[in-house]
Amino acid sequence: MNFQTLSQLAVLCEERGLTIGALMLEEQSAESGRSSEQEFATMREYYGVMKEAVHRGMHEDTTSRSGLTGMDAQRVGAYNAADEPCLGGPAGQAMAYALAVSEVNASMGRIIATPTAGSCGIIPGVFLSCQERFGWDDDYMVSGLFAAGAIGYVIANNSFVSGAEGGCQAEVGSAIGMAAGALTELRGGTPAQAVHAVGLALKNTLGLICDPVGGLVEIPCIVRNGFGAVTALAAADMALAGVRSVIPSDEVIKVMLEVGSAMPEKHRETAGGGLAQTPTGRKIMQDLRKKK
Repeated sequence: MNFQTLSQLAVLCEERGLTIGALMLEEQSAESGRSSEQEFATMREYYGVMKEAVHRGMHEDTTSRSGLTGMDAQRVGAYNAADEPCLGGPAGQAMAYALAVSEVNASMGRIIATPTAGSCGIIPGVFLSCQERFGWDDDYMVSGLFAAGAIGYVIANNSFVSGAEGGCQAEVGSAIGMAAGALTELRGGTPAQAVHAVGLALKNTLGLICDPVGGLVEIPCIVRNGFGAVTALAAADMALAGVRSVIPSDEVIKVMLEVGSAMPEKHRETAGGGLAQTPTGRKIMQDLRKKK
């Protein structure tokens, strides 16, 4: 890749007169040796899997094997449609869709890791809800996935995307940043605005620990995906309105690395601390062990 930071990415886009998504498609094709058409077709398949996961999560039984989670996406969807929710509208839809994909993951369904399975609901939730709202076609959404991929590439090469390395800020946080930056571009924002959206989003999740109850990617992972989708929408709107990340986004990514490196092991996907070690969390762990 000809870029390693978000600032370099924005400059390259300006120099070449390309969107982030278009530039990433060129870079990916050059690195893989495959044609742009082949790379685009592969990404289109990935988007199809995301849409299938949303549909399954909103219409089928997603009770996890542990029995701890499932069907909350449908509860949220029904509430959004029947009542007057505090959030509602497109944001409520994005939240429901993000929950749906995460529940499909927890019930052993097929998902796309974006960038991980633990954060798989955020980008599909944001993308599909916005596609339905704005009438965008699938190819346009695929271009957005390339933009998200470029952002994820920078984060992964300068910080973490794994909860075991950097806490939930690395998984859910990275996905929120990827979704926010890509949505900013899809809505007509400049590469510079998209980069600001990433920094705005990441700052809101710094320090978030990874504390899965029972060691399963269910509690609190699933609801964090729902909240994450809403945060991504907010960050994109801020950036499109002209709000800037005063601390440059690349520096925010370095802070994520600093914070994650200092995070105790018990708060990095080991189920040794946080919610996993509450009285209820420990009881759930004991009950799960009895089932084996």
